[in-house]
Amino acid sequence: MSLSDSDREEQNAFRRRIWDRDAAKYDEQIGFCERRILGEGHREWACAHAEGDVLEVAIGTGLNLPHYRADQRVAGIDISGEMLAIARRRATELGRRVELQEGDAHRLPFGDGSFDTVVCTLSLCNIPDTDRALSEMHRVLRPDGRLVLVDHVASTSTPLRWLQKLIEVGSLRFLGDHMTRRPADQLERHGFRITEQERFRAGIVERLVAAKTA
Repeated sequence: MSLSDSDREEQNAFRRRIWDRDAAKYDEQIGFCERRILGEGHREWACAHAEGDVLEVAIGTGLNLPHYRADQRVAGIDISGEMLAIARRRATELGRRVELQEGDAHRLPFGDGSFDTVVCTLSLCNIPDTDRALSEMHRVLRPDGRLVLVDHVASTSTPLRWLQKLIEVGSLRFLGDHMTRRPADQLERHGFRITEQERFRAGIVERLVAAKTA
């Protein structure tokens, strides 16, 4: 369900405080989560499916940067200035030019049809209004552009879904993180057609490619 402008601003501010606070330990935390729970290789997969000019939404500390092709133009936005500071250092260490700026996924600071691919990995779960964010991703894509998503979603296992719902009580309150969303269910109404789709780890991880169709 879409949020009001004031609700989005309030929830953005809450998340910005969290990510600014936790930026220095994010890489270690998400690395552990990927190794033990979500599985590895998803970032490489996402970047391998990126074509042409790329926008990464919620680029965070830039963990995906090593996996893009050297000849690709990559831009990234994130709500956290502290996360972006780490991403800039990572880009410098890689010798990679990346256009990084602080921004809101609900109002992407780019013109219509600016990119061939939009990538978002393990982040839509934490963006307050997925409907608004997906609409913006669609807007900035060129005709026939592609959306590449990786995220944790509601499990295909009923006992695990109940466990996710229980965890979600705390994760929403303290981190703003949704455990039981599934962006794939929203794509068609935002003008996307799924062309590739896989689920892993009892269905708690979904990765997909979707084409802009309208």
